[in-house]
Amino acid sequence: MLLWLCISVSLSSSSKAVDCSTDTIGLCSPTVEEIIDEVITETTQHEADGITITTTTETTTTTTTVTNEDSGDILDGDNGYVSSSKEGDMDSDWGGQGPATMPSGNSCGQLGTDKCAMITGSGNSVSANGVSGMGTTFVNTVNVSNLNIKYGGRTNYSIKVDKQDASDSIYMHITGKDGSTNVFTGTDILSATGTASGYQTYESGFDFSGSITTVIIEIGGRDINMAIGPMFDDVSINVLYNVINTIVTESITSVEMFIALNIDTPEDIINVVEDVFESNDIVETDIGIDFQPIEIEDVNYNTVEIEIAEIEIEIQELELEIEATIEEAIETNIQETEVEPEVQIDEKPVEEVEEIEDTTVEKVETVEKKPEPKEETKPQKEEQPKKEVASSKEKAAKKIVKSMGDKKKYDSVNQIKTLIVMQVLGNTKTFFDSQKELNDRENFFSNVSIPDAVISDNNIAGYLLFGGSDGLMQEMIDSQWQK
Repeated sequence: MLLWLCISVSLSSSSKAVDCSTDTIGLCSPTVEEIIDEVITETTQHEADGITITTTTETTTTTTTVTNEDSGDILDGDNGYVSSSKEGDMDSDWGGQGPATMPSGNSCGQLGTDKCAMITGSGNSVSANGVSGMGTTFVNTVNVSNLNIKYGGRTNYSIKVDKQDASDSIYMHITGKDGSTNVFTGTDILSATGTASGYQTYESGFDFSGSITTVIIEIGGRDINMAIGPMFDDVSINVLYNVINTIVTESITSVEMFIALNIDTPEDIINVVEDVFESNDIVETDIGIDFQPIEIEDVNYNTVEIEIAEIEIEIQELELEIEATIEEAIETNIQETEVEPEVQIDEKPVEEVEEIEDTTVEKVETVEKKPEPKEETKPQKEEQPKKEVASSKEKAAKKIVKSMGDKKKYDSVNQIKTLIVMQVLGNTKTFFDSQKELNDRENFFSNVSIPDAVISDNNIAGYLLFGGSDGLMQEMIDSQWQK
């Protein structure tokens, strides 16, 4: 017999729920989420000497990790994104719109003695990347497709600027594309017209979502007085992006446990277990095995009487069948006795034939004499006292009581059933009828009270009780000495 029990348990544990997707703008919080799904299958096999329980656990662990990766400075030639002519140290002109120069030495001011870039255009137009107020631009396009950015992130920039003329202006513009599609654009005015910023380092960035494959950096502005325009150097761009890794691991473990039947279990414990199983139905549910009490029949006079009648009919039918079998056997024996044996007489001399006839006569005489002792013994059998034969109703009642068994004949239901069986046999159906209420005799109690501490003596009764008794006792003693 096999019983199958399948329990599915889903457990989830994580340091923080994952809230990062392709629609997320900017950087997600670094997160590790672990989801554990377990399917436990338990097989129980009943054997002659015990029970084998096999528990199989199938575990699926899904670990999702969110991290923020950094591309490093994509304008540093050592990182492999740009050539030396496109690096952010501004040793070379990136190319772009409008006039520009690449001074060096003391001409770069506080930017250092190396080369730097200077905006010299005084125009006021819209740049190729859509920025207005442009006279000169430096443009650098960087391919970042090898980063496999899918879940958004942020581009951070840093740039050093030396602007001595308050009338001039300079800006930073970054565009992110996924193929030919613009994903984001961002423009920061580093130093606007009317601001004498001097030497400054500017740092900021732009958030984006989804995928990008290309980053376009545009640095532009205006030189109003046509003397010394805005200069810049040491440009760096870092792309920070979200990376989501999902790892799924599966494992299957199986544990087998054998429970041997305890032959030496105390009898009382075995009785309790047997009573549990005899009094309850075993029902399989979604969560395992359950015990449901067996409905107890309503025992009353009518039900017991019907049960006795049914068993009584069965007994009578069995007795009739036995009697018919006995009569059939008797008739068969009588028929076998009355059949004369066939005697084959061979052709022999006359003397031998006479001997055979004599033998046959003797056998017949012997058969005729056998009934005589039977007739003599008949009166003796009739004189023996007959045993009282129990009625079929009594036999049925005994069968019902016997069917209760030794263990259950003392429980409440069978005790009541036994009493009802006695009623049926004794034809005392009214045994359990409700008893009539005994009414108190009217005026039995009196409201007259005895005065406190006054109880009058009955002198006559006292004399008869004590004095008379003493005299009678003395007479009985004296009578023993009279002749």
